[in-house]
Amino acid sequence: MSTTIRGVGAGENADAEVRAERAGAAVRAAAAVAAGGLLAAGALHAVWVFSPWPLHSRAEFAAVVVGVEEAQLPSGPLTLAVAGLLGAAAGLVVTGSRPASRFGRSRPVRAGLWAVSGVLAARGLGGLAASGLGLGSAPPEFRHWDLLLYSPLCVALGGLGGYVALRTRRRRA
Repeated sequence: MSTTIRGVGAGENADAEVRAERAGAAVRAAAAVAAGGLLAAGALHAVWVFSPWPLHSRAEFAAVVVGVEEAQLPSGPLTLAVAGLLGAAAGLVVTGSRPASRFGRSRPVRAGLWAVSGVLAARGLGGLAASGLGLGSAPPEFRHWDLLLYSPLCVALGGLGGYVALRTRRRRA
């Protein structure tokens, strides 16, 4: 006759390992999507240093993508700096998604991951509020795309970054 004792048995350990592996896969997937989105946005910014693509003119680009007059467009070096920061943000997300690595659990990476998430979420939520409520002097074309694409994308990327940061946070011993 055998007696079953409730506690941590071999079956429960295996279940915990499966749950941990699934959580790790979800974090890696979220990090891959976030990093891909950040890299794509960075690549677009690099293209915009030289071209108004996908629009036809700098004036149209200024109104639709940036929400300003052509004379108020950011400089090439500033736009390139944004492209670099987006690339660095992608690197932080990928590095932070690997807490078992020495770099993934370092304080600067953890702080950077939370900063990326916070900045993107603030940009997205602020854009939704400003464009949705008609605050500021942005052209209607910009408001349309800000509500449809720019702000929701920032919220999504910030949320994915926050998910990665939260699911890989350092545990206190």
